[in-house]
Amino acid sequence: MRRISIFGATGSIGVNTVDLINRAGGASQFSVVALTGGANIALLAEQARNLGAKLAVTAFPEHLEELKRALEGTEIEAAAGPDALAEAATRPTDWAMSAIVGVAGLRPTLELAASTRVLALANKESLVCAGAMLQARCAAHKTLLLPVDSEHSALFQAMRGEDAAKISRLILTASGGPFREWTLEQMEKATPDQAVAHPNWSMGQRISIDSASMFNKALEIIEASVLFSMPQESIDVVIHPQSIVHSLVEFCDGAQIAHMGAPDMRGAIGFALDWPHRQPLPVKRLDLASIGRLDFAAPDPLRFPALRLAHEVLELGGGTGAAFNAAKEAALDRFLAREIGFLDMARLVESVLENAYVQSLCRQTPRELRDVEQIDDAARAAAARWKNTL
Repeated sequence: MRRISIFGATGSIGVNTVDLINRAGGASQFSVVALTGGANIALLAEQARNLGAKLAVTAFPEHLEELKRALEGTEIEAAAGPDALAEAATRPTDWAMSAIVGVAGLRPTLELAASTRVLALANKESLVCAGAMLQARCAAHKTLLLPVDSEHSALFQAMRGEDAAKISRLILTASGGPFREWTLEQMEKATPDQAVAHPNWSMGQRISIDSASMFNKALEIIEASVLFSMPQESIDVVIHPQSIVHSLVEFCDGAQIAHMGAPDMRGAIGFALDWPHRQPLPVKRLDLASIGRLDFAAPDPLRFPALRLAHEVLELGGGTGAAFNAAKEAALDRFLAREIGFLDMARLVESVLENAYVQSLCRQTPRELRDVEQIDDAARAAAARWKNTL
């Protein structure tokens, strides 16, 4: 019986992972070592009960007693807090999903790299902030790293059986989000409620807003560069409103291989779960005749400056990815609190990247978790001080 853990089980990726686990036999086919979640204790407890998990962890210590009450009458262990998350990640598994949102997922992901055989990675921040560290840890423990982001799973699948030296370009697609056709003036006044309304994908609040600003795509540019060892100038983004083509790989002879599928995260999750085999998945089959057309366009750099910033981060190297992600997360917090406007998020991030102290910390590639944490703290402090002077 396969031993599995799901970190971030109550988020959109985690819920879809649990769905596939249940469809594949649930507790009769899988030994669930650990499930972790946030403040949705009722869902976490329900998942743990249904799957017979050995351990359930909430990220928030203040919810521990609630979790214990929800698990009364079972033998499921309950725990809470960052240290408990890290400890849960040290428990050996055959397959583990890392789907905690944000840099909060970095420490558990690094632990999972040493304790699991297959690491399904949906936490892109781990590669953005500490890619070299994570890859070295996976290599040292012979852990297979499989990308779960739909775009990077698509790239991975399109590359299978190909000579990596013959790849000339990676092309990530982006739906354009809810503001694809908005003017700059409209985007200046965009609210969190408007930004969260993604036209194609069902995602959580933070990742939906990151998609609207294309900061999510910016992270994916950095992730693709790290994951596939591609220079930043060989990674492009194209707007594709239908979200049918998830990514394309271009080769030295000009040929492009595209990965297509319905916009359903269970496709990428299932590919990682069933690796190295393919199994039937409950995703909608494409009917290209009914779809009729597929549209593509270049992104507007003025309305979506996050894409330019991603390439600058890769040019600067070192620990700049960690500063970029911290500033991005802090900017999103301030936007959600309605302290800054939608387009202010990119202005804030760019200002943090230009901060002299932050730059001094980013000159070297982080070698330990505390290096990332120091950069993260400095970037968030700079973000908190930022004011729009326009």
